[in-house]
Parts: sequence; structure tokens; C-alpha cells
Amino acid sequence: MVARTRKQLRRHNIRAKKRLGQNFLLDKGILAQLAAAAELSLTDTVLEIGPGSGNLTVELARRAGAVIAVETDRDLEPVLAANLSEFDNIQVIWGDFLEQSLESLWQLAPTGLDGERKVVANLPYYITSPVLIKLLTAASHRPRLAVILVQLEVAERLVAEPGTKAYGSLSVLTQYFTCPELVLKVPPTAFFPRPKVWSAAIRLRFRDQPAVKVQDEEFFFKVVRAAFGHRRKTLLNSLHYDLGERIAKEDIATALSRASIDDKRRGETLNIEEFALLTTALTELLR
Repeated sequence: MVARTRKQLRRHNIRAKKRLGQNFLLDKGILAQLAAAAELSLTDTVLEIGPGSGNLTVELARRAGAVIAVETDRDLEPVLAANLSEFDNIQVIWGDFLEQSLESLWQLAPTGLDGERKVVANLPYYITSPVLIKLLTAASHRPRLAVILVQLEVAERLVAEPGTKAYGSLSVLTQYFTCPELVLKVPPTAFFPRPKVWSAAIRLRFRDQPAVKVQDEEFFFKVVRAAFGHRRKTLLNSLHYDLGERIAKEDIATALSRASIDDKRRGETLNIEEFALLTTALTELLR
């Protein structure tokens, strides 16, 4: 597979584009493990973000009812055409995934497929956060499950627990909507060209309901971002720094007290339930 893909790229004078963060995954064993991690059935529809040379796409097509692959680099068209020619359950959509409507993409699935919607992606590192946020906040168009290959450091952030260095606002956002788990670590040698860092596959099982109940989701995430915005500050000062125009410092202190949270703690020590309690207390003071 490695030799074939490299030969195809050379034949069509295609080089990995740094501006697109392209690293083609060529390790057959890891490709199979990624596809298996998606727990696919022949009634499922898979949305693949960034098929690249199509090696992972093939593994998905063998296991799923339909694959909708979104690729931004039209230079890869001849390679994808060659590698995917034997399959009739793959649709390639040319364009930037971040500019696509999730609803419209899901509607491309053939009628009659009554399985689950799933996402599989080998993401360029630079678009990891916006892609995650798009999937997590897609309301009724969220997938049931997603397997996403990201930089190892980012994967560790998504599964991080309170009080750890990796724990941050993206951890809370991800754990609010999903149950994340790190399923596979991938060395640089699995890619062409080789990145400088390790990668990891994260499996996100989307919750039927968010992990905690909040009255105002937008305000909840504003509070979370404010709490992590100034890691060296106490929680009281960090919240006041970002929310001070709307809420007086003494009112923030009152809300922390009502939520039974010490105002000298730092944001990264709060678990998701405590963030929900704090948001509720702040919301009540704003009425």
C-alpha cells in the first residue's frame, strides 16, 4: 500500500501540501483498526472528512452501507478515482468540510439505510478544533459516533480529567456532548510524509442528553471559557476578568459561595458538574 500510494502521487505529480496539513496515512494495520473502531454495520452511513488518497475510505466502504467523503484538494481526484473505482457506495464531495452543511451531507445517503450516522476522519492538525466544535454543536445533525485521528496532545486534552495540565475548555465541551475515549496511538512512521509528533484516535460516543443540565448553554460555555482563560489567576479573578462588564465581582463571589466552590480555586480544578452549578448560580443573580 505504501509503495502503491507513493507511486500514484508521483505519477500525478502530487506532493503533500503543508498549507493543508496533509499527511497520508498508509499503515494497513492502523487503517483497519481505525475502521474497526467505528463499529460499522452495512446499514450505517459514514461521513469521512479528508479522504486524502482514499486508503481509509476503502476500509470504511467495505464495512458500511454508504461513505460520504469530503475532500478539499482537487489535485487528489485521479488518485481517489483509481483507488475507489471498485466501490459503488462512496460519494466524494469536493469542498471544505467547514463550509458544508451537515444536514445536506447526511441527506446524500441512499434511501433505505436505517443504521447510524458516524464520522471518521484523519484530520489535519490545524483544523482539529473547528471540526470538533462543528460536530459537537450540530444539534439534531450530530453523528451517533465519531472516530477522529488527531495530534496525541489534542487527544489527551479531550479525555483529560479536572486538575490535570491537559484539562481545558475543549475537554469540557467534548465531555458535555460525548463520552470520549482514546482508542489508538499512532506513530509518525504510519504517515507519508512523516509528521514530527505522534497522533491518536479518539472515539466519541455522542450522548442522548448532555452530561449536565443547564438553562443557558451559550452562557455555560462562556463561563467555562472564562474560567480557563487565565490559568494563573484564582477562579474569582479569572471570572471577573472576562465577565466583569456583566457581573460585579461581589456577585461572582456570591455565586461561587452558593455553588459551594472556593473562590480561591482555579478553573482547571472544576469538574463539569461544578461548572453547571456555578452557571446556574450566576444565572439566578442576573435575573
